[in-house]
Amino acid sequence: MLDRLQKILSRHGIASRRDAEQIILSGRVWVNGRQVKELGTKADPDRDRIEVDGKLLQTNAPEFVYLLLNKPTGVVCTCDDPQGRRTVLDLLPAQYRHVYPVGRLDYNSSGALILTNDGEFANYLMHPRHHVAKTYEVWVKDIPSQQTLKQWQEGIILEGKRTLPAIVSIQQVEENKAQKSRQNPRTKLQIVLSEGRNRQIRKVAELLGHPVLALHRVAIATISVASLKIGNYRLLNEQEIKNL
Repeated sequence: MLDRLQKILSRHGIASRRDAEQIILSGRVWVNGRQVKELGTKADPDRDRIEVDGKLLQTNAPEFVYLLLNKPTGVVCTCDDPQGRRTVLDLLPAQYRHVYPVGRLDYNSSGALILTNDGEFANYLMHPRHHVAKTYEVWVKDIPSQQTLKQWQEGIILEGKRTLPAIVSIQQVEENKAQKSRQNPRTKLQIVLSEGRNRQIRKVAELLGHPVLALHRVAIATISVASLKIGNYRLLNEQEIKNL
């Protein structure tokens, strides 16, 4: 059956639909020996010879896999890193090396990350209109005032656009009471966001005068990593996939 190339690549676990579009635009896809760079191009995976980076696409789409990883710091959320750093795929056994991360957690952040080869599922989770909630535990420098917390909760102008309202609350305050100590107090916040702009928490915290010291994502929607050790992964169950 004819379908758009980006949907075919997504369905076969090559990349999310958005990333598949970039793969096509960059000239990495060939159909029946012809290079394709137009997003409107259609093909039939059962009849046409589709190649990505010189590799022939499987006739049958692979079985979908949905993983939850508790990402450690010092790992990049990509399938391959030009700088040779460890990627999230390096944390998985060979049988799961065909999945890719849904969204991002930066190099110095840890916590919940979903990986899959289901492009439609990934596209749904990442689309801004669905407002999938994500919960974070964040240590910031010093102690934010109630006014600062209110600003964060109501949204601030970030890079020309106001952030959506967020849930921000203080969980813990650590103050060093030793008179000779130069260490500043720090505060542990719980933050729930319904949008996923690039490095949003770090940028907002910096603007409000409380730089992030450590950031850990504890949950995506209702899917938590509380019982999952850092660096470990597990399969999502059917109910969790349905809930997402």
